[in-house]
Amino acid sequence: MLYKFKSKATGDLIMLEPNGRRVLEIIGKGAGPKGIILPEEMAAAISALEAAIAREEQEEQAAADEAKAAPRGGDNVSLRQRAVPFVDMLRRASQAGHEIVWGV
Repeated sequence: MLYKFKSKATGDLIMLEPNGRRVLEIIGKGAGPKGIILPEEMAAAISALEAAIAREEQEEQAAADEAKAAPRGGDNVSLRQRAVPFVDMLRRASQAGHEIVWGV
């Protein structure tokens, strides 16, 4: 399954199901086949994603420090890389006052 996020303020954003589900869970939305993020929910969603990204990066750095090795990079796609387009979509939709929907 794919998640196709749509907003009148941005182009469509497509995510594979596991990645889309993770992002939706982080922002406190049900990962069902249909949904909506209202403009008034977007600031909290952005904050939740930024906090989750920071937490993941701290955990990765702590693991690298513990192993006395450089942080793993090449083969692992981070939450930051997956979520930045979604955060951008949230910001742009919020500024324009448009909701983000999926599954419709």
